[in-house]
Amino acid sequence: MSNPLDKARTLFVSGNAHFEAGRLEAALADFDAALAHSPGRPSLLVNRGATLCRLARWEEALPTLQAAAQVDPDHADAWAAMGLAQQALGQWAAATESLQRAHALGLRDGALCLALADCQMRLERPGAALAAVDQALAADASLAEAWSLRGNLMREAGRLTEAAAAFDQALVHGGHPELHRFYLASVRSGEPVPPHPPRAYVESLFDDYAPDFQQHLLQDLKYQAHSRLLAPILAEGRRWPLALDLGCGSGLCGQLLAPVCDAVDGVDVSRVMVEQATASGDYRRVHHADLLPFLTASESLADLIVAADVFIYVGALDDALPAAAQRLAPGGILAFSVEQADPGHDLQLRPSLRYAHGRAAIERLATSCGLSVRALWAAAIREDQRQPVMGWYALLQRSDGAQAAS
Repeated sequence: MSNPLDKARTLFVSGNAHFEAGRLEAALADFDAALAHSPGRPSLLVNRGATLCRLARWEEALPTLQAAAQVDPDHADAWAAMGLAQQALGQWAAATESLQRAHALGLRDGALCLALADCQMRLERPGAALAAVDQALAADASLAEAWSLRGNLMREAGRLTEAAAAFDQALVHGGHPELHRFYLASVRSGEPVPPHPPRAYVESLFDDYAPDFQQHLLQDLKYQAHSRLLAPILAEGRRWPLALDLGCGSGLCGQLLAPVCDAVDGVDVSRVMVEQATASGDYRRVHHADLLPFLTASESLADLIVAADVFIYVGALDDALPAAAQRLAPGGILAFSVEQADPGHDLQLRPSLRYAHGRAAIERLATSCGLSVRALWAAAIREDQRQPVMGWYALLQRSDGAQAAS
């Protein structure tokens, strides 16, 4: 009769071969079979857990890896894989502890240090996140992602010269050109200002932001653009047949518009935000799309189009404003808010990665689109570091006799 340990070793070797070749289901089957011959063996548990992680079956991986670490508390790979599983499950504090344990046991892998940095950022510990990023770069100075993260930490800390240097390094080491030139323009004067942000940046920003969006916006940032923008419209006491909420987010404007509209449609680039707005019940339908392609493809005319604090993520309005005007019914209103640019500037990209717009540019573009400026006033949009961020609030109207653009 063959020795169970010999069978376990054979299956272990076979499982490793399958894993290295990317045959993950076959690897998992071998590791399961090996554990049947040698239950509780740490190396088998770790490899099984790592395979489940590679398959993105994080919830299944976690108890296997926890069992491995319990049997062998000094198994660095068990703690590392456990930390990655916990990170994927959003267990930031637990993931931080596991990844730090792996680091203390001698693992200095750059990717693991980056995972630790991400967890520290989620826990709002920028100093610890920076330390982890620097550890990642000490392990591998060619990690573009680490340079990018370092640049953003420096940008958020107001250390703009250091941020620019880090973004330069990210580009040198293969970082996404469009994204990092966008970052550079926000922190270094003299860089060309991209007319629009990369779509991937905006989409990922709000997908990540969505779970805590309303609480962070309303409580932490004292956001008020949606209510200030809509106040004069709601005060009219009229009923609107169709309102279109551009960049609807989780539905803050929809809550205010639904009681005074026969129908409210929304559009947002973030799939997670679309799901939240749809769940609110305030919208007839919510579209997952880029703002400009959505406007240009639409054939219906809206009586009210709202873009509360949305154009700050669009950039130049040379295309967006005419496209919105095209979708207005005669007499319809386009209402939007933007951040104020510095005097003498039509468009700026701030270190916050938000665009700011000049009043004169808004007025010129409105006129060119056949819209009259019904109201344009200055007021705070939100707070940043407990200081008000000033914006322009605009109500533009299409004349009753105008013809819809084709």
